[in-house]
Amino acid sequence: MTNGPGAGIPAVSSAILAMSRHLEVRDVLKTIVASARELLDAEYAALGVPDDHGGFAQFVVDGVSEEQWKAIGPLPRQHGILAAMLHHATPERLADVREDPRFGGWPAAHPDMSDFLGLPVADGDEILGALFLANKRCPKPAGGCGFTAEDERLLGILAQHAAIALTNARLYERSRELTIAGERARLAHELHDAVAQKLFSLRLTAQAATALVDRDPDRAKCELHQVAALAAEAADELRAAVVELRPAALDEDGLIATLRSQAQVLDRAHSARVTFGAQGVRALPSSQEEALLRVAQEALHNALRHSGAGHVEVTLTRHGQGALLRVADDGCGFDTAAVRTAGRHLGLVSMRDRANGVGGVLTVKSEPGQGTAVEMEVPGG
Repeated sequence: MTNGPGAGIPAVSSAILAMSRHLEVRDVLKTIVASARELLDAEYAALGVPDDHGGFAQFVVDGVSEEQWKAIGPLPRQHGILAAMLHHATPERLADVREDPRFGGWPAAHPDMSDFLGLPVADGDEILGALFLANKRCPKPAGGCGFTAEDERLLGILAQHAAIALTNARLYERSRELTIAGERARLAHELHDAVAQKLFSLRLTAQAATALVDRDPDRAKCELHQVAALAAEAADELRAAVVELRPAALDEDGLIATLRSQAQVLDRAHSARVTFGAQGVRALPSSQEEALLRVAQEALHNALRHSGAGHVEVTLTRHGQGALLRVADDGCGFDTAAVRTAGRHLGLVSMRDRANGVGGVLTVKSEPGQGTAVEMEVPGG
C-alpha cells in the first residue's frame, strides 16, 4: 500500500466502522489488530492489554497461525520496547527492531521481524494497550524503515478510535455483568419465594396427614397425594432455576448445542414436551448469540411456568445474514393489548431490551387460548 496525502483516510474510516460494530472486548481487539495490519500492509500485527503484574491480560495477534502461536509459548512480559510504549506513551518506528538496544530477544518459534511500528492505545492519561506492526510489505530503503511518517499518522488515528471502541466494549461488558448479577439476584429471590411457599404448604399438608392417619385414613391418603404433588412442584422450581443460573457454554459449545442442551434438560424437568430444531444458521457475533440465548431462556421460563403448555417448540433458522429464534407454546396465551400489564410479568421488557441492544427485533404473538410465540430476529455480522 502506498499512502499519498489522504490516501489512507477511506481505509481508516472502514477500519473505524469495523471496530464500532463489535461490543465484546475480545472481538474489538481482534478487529483493531486485523484492521491495522490491513491498513498498513504489514506481515504481522499485535495488540497487548497490560495487567497489573508486569504481563498482559490479553494479547491478540494477526498474521501468526494458531500452531505458531501455541509454539511461541507464554505471553510476553512488559519489557523493552513494549514497556516503552506502555509506560511512556511513546510511538516507536524502527528500521530493525532486533538492533534496538532495548530488544531482549524472543522465543525460538517466534517469527522473524525487522522493521517495526508501534503506538500506545490511550484514553486520556490511561494507557489501555500497545499496538504494533512488523515487516511492512514493501521495498525497504537502505538502512531505513519500511513504515513511513504517514503510516505512523494513520496508525495514530486508528489508535485513537481503537481506544474509544475498547472503552465502550469494556463499559458494555461491565453493564452486562451488572445485568447478569441483577438477574441472578432476581432468580434467587423468586426461587426463595416459590420454593419456600411450596415447602411451607408441604409441611402443613404432611402435618394434617399425620393427624388424620388414625381417625380418617381416606382423607389422610388424599393429603399424602397432595404432599407428593407439592414436592414435585418444588423440584420443578429448583430444576428450572438451576438451568437459568448455570453459565451457558456458548464459548465452548456454540449457540445451537447450548440451546439443544437446555431444551433437553427442560424436557426432562417438566411435564410439558420441549423440543429444539435448527436449520442453516451461520456463525453470529458473540453478543448476538448471547442475546438469543437469554431471550430463549426467558421465553422458555414463561412458557413452562405460566402458560400451562403441553408442548414448547424452540427453533433457530437462518434469516438473511442473521438468524430468527422462535419459542412457541400451545398454552393459555394472553391478550397482547394488555401488554403493558403482562409485559413486566412475563419479562417482555427485558427481552426487548436485549434484542434492541444487538440491533435485533422482538415480536410477541399471542391470543387467549391460542398459545404464544416469541420471535427474535438478529442481523448477523
